[in-house]
Amino acid sequence: MNINQMTAVVTGGASGLGEATVRRLHNQGGKVAIFDLNKENGERLATELGDNVDYFQVDVTDETSVQKALDNVMEQSDGIHAVVNCAGIAIAEKTIGKKGVHSLQHFSNVIEINLIGTFNVIRLAAEKMALNSPNDEGERGVIINTASVAAFEGQIGQAAYSASKGGVAGMTLPIARDLSTLGIRVMTIAPGLFLTPLFEKLPDKAKEELGKMTPFPSRLGKPIEYAKLAQSIIENPMLNGEVIRLDGAIRMQPK
Repeated sequence: MNINQMTAVVTGGASGLGEATVRRLHNQGGKVAIFDLNKENGERLATELGDNVDYFQVDVTDETSVQKALDNVMEQSDGIHAVVNCAGIAIAEKTIGKKGVHSLQHFSNVIEINLIGTFNVIRLAAEKMALNSPNDEGERGVIINTASVAAFEGQIGQAAYSASKGGVAGMTLPIARDLSTLGIRVMTIAPGLFLTPLFEKLPDKAKEELGKMTPFPSRLGKPIEYAKLAQSIIENPMLNGEVIRLDGAIRMQPK
């Protein structure tokens, strides 16, 4: 799929991995819609990048919110050709900790945003993609989700986060199979330790120590490296139904 001939939606596009993806796709000539709850950051990024970038305040867990934004994108373009799902949250809470048992509400919130929110966007965006005319490969669209290495090696306190990201990884293949007859590909990226807003607040020494956990390169991942992989997935039609670890060969320890 040619990026300079498409419109992409990026959830969580106002910061971190999503922001880097918005910048990358825009730089490659694509039209991009930022879906994010953070209005201030979303409008700032859209204003900075200018032409062919629009911001929509979207709650990925809310059907009406997502549907309305997708309808608006459709009205302003010739279709939706790619979706990159980066919206998500993380918490640290033990099943039984010093403050007692894990909050069921906290667990549910993480699942609701990371897993159900991702699926909500997938299903509604796929409906729009199915309306596209197929390209020479018979392709109508591509969906890229964000899991985590925590889906496979969850650490202490990551029960909720790992469950949500494990769900994203686990639904990748069946959804790819569901959408195959429509010419829509589905892929998932599972990042390791990346320099996202969560880590940016840490002291430089702490970030350096975290980076050393990665065999090579021994540093935190850069959001642009996620964005470059997203670009490669969009451009390579044979990538479908797979979870790609983007982690420098790290395998997470219990803590």
